[in-house]
Amino acid sequence: MDLHGDPTSREPAHALAIIVAVAANGVIGNGLALPWRLPDDLKRFRQLTTGHSIIMGRRTWQSLPRALPGRQNIVVSHNASLVADGAQIAHSLADAVALAELPTPVFVIGGATLIAEALPAASTFYLTEIHARYPGDVHFPAWDRDRWREVARDHHAATEGLPAYSYLTL
Repeated sequence: MDLHGDPTSREPAHALAIIVAVAANGVIGNGLALPWRLPDDLKRFRQLTTGHSIIMGRRTWQSLPRALPGRQNIVVSHNASLVADGAQIAHSLADAVALAELPTPVFVIGGATLIAEALPAASTFYLTEIHARYPGDVHFPAWDRDRWREVARDHHAATEGLPAYSYLTL
């Protein structure tokens, strides 16, 4: 899959970033919901992704109450009849990247299958490591952590009602 635009160019047409929160046991979702509530992580997500194109799978789209404001919402689905009010539909990750119109990076926000496909092409990875285990049915895909270099880490201690977590930029 070529996500880099012109094959003669060394620069990607759209820099791709992944942004995801992962529990200690690899869980990233439970049904159509996040298994945790971390208000500061949601604020960080909004701050990083506003003004950018975001790409998500159908189930991630269905978990949202509406299109995320201030962003170009792109949903990847093989369902030709999918209607996604406030979003554009693409049938592959490459097609979704080609639809991106806002400044880079283009963010892949979920789900697991789309993240697995995006990992080899992504240049930046915004990872929230939640230092607690949660039940869930969606897990972060296997990935080669050695491919990534940590450039920033911000640890947050557990507080009443919230687990410890760390923001990593890879």
